[in-house]
Parts: sequence; C-alpha cells; structure tokens
Amino acid sequence: MSRILMILTSHDQLGDTDRRTGFWLEEFAAPYYVFRDAGHDITLASTKGGRPPVDPTSTLPQMQTDSTRRFEADDAAKAALTTSTPLSEVDVSQFDAVFYPGGHGPLRDLVEDPTSQQIILDSGAAGRPLGLVCHAPGVLHAIKKQDGTSFITDRSVTGFTIARRRPPG
Repeated sequence: MSRILMILTSHDQLGDTDRRTGFWLEEFAAPYYVFRDAGHDITLASTKGGRPPVDPTSTLPQMQTDSTRRFEADDAAKAALTTSTPLSEVDVSQFDAVFYPGGHGPLRDLVEDPTSQQIILDSGAAGRPLGLVCHAPGVLHAIKKQDGTSFITDRSVTGFTIARRRPPG
C-alpha cells in the first residue's frame, strides 16, 4: 500500500469575473477511486485546508460520470474532502506519490504557493511520482530548481494553460 497526497486548490473565483471555480470534480473523483480501489492510503490537502471549492460547472448533471456519482453517494469521501489538511502542515516525505486534480483554481493559488512549489521540487528530487491533470500542470511553469533552471526543463509536460484563445484575424 502506498501513501498518496492529493493536492487541491482553495481558490474559488474565476479570474476577475463573478463566476465561481475550484477543482474539477471528475478530475478529483476518478483518480481518487482508482487510488482507493487499488488499496492506497489517500491524504487530501489544499492551500488553506478545510473544504476545497468544487467548480460548480463540474457538478452539472451533464458533467456527471460514474466516478462523480460514486463520490456523491460516498459519505466517507465527502467527509474527508471537508477536512483537507493545509499544505503548510504536509510533510511530503511521508508520501509515495503526489497528485494534483485540475480545474481553474490551481492556476490561481497553487501556481504561486511556496509550499506547493517545494512539494513539487522535493518530489522531483526524490524521484517520487508526480501527477497533474488537465489545468493543474500549469502550476509547474513558475517553479525553479536551486540552479535557477525551470523544473520542467527536460521533462515532457502536457496540460492546459490559463490563456484564452483569440479568434484569428
């Protein structure tokens, strides 16, 4: 059994709009159950601790999947989500892997959070598996190693950015 740290956003506002955001429910629920069903111990953490915000769009009926429906029926998982550990209290050396669910929220708070950055640097140095899905890889762009080079230098990274596409012309 491995210990997996899942790091979630605490950011709940989409840019300078009045729209709510957070983590994307499916991008949390699907890996959560893959890890849990494989017998791994999961610890949930977020920037501020407590209940991380769920992007309300990800809870719409048309966005639901087997994993999100399973989560909605899982009182223990929902309770665990309400008491995430503050990142400042996490000792990443106690974990075998680190996973960041996506959503727009991570692009706001986890990008600049020094504890999140150090968790990523320490995980990379230790050879600890590090997974980030959808928008979450955006947290990697600002991280610098001690020698000043980017954490992602010589690494393959795929993800979404926060940039908006502009129509041609």
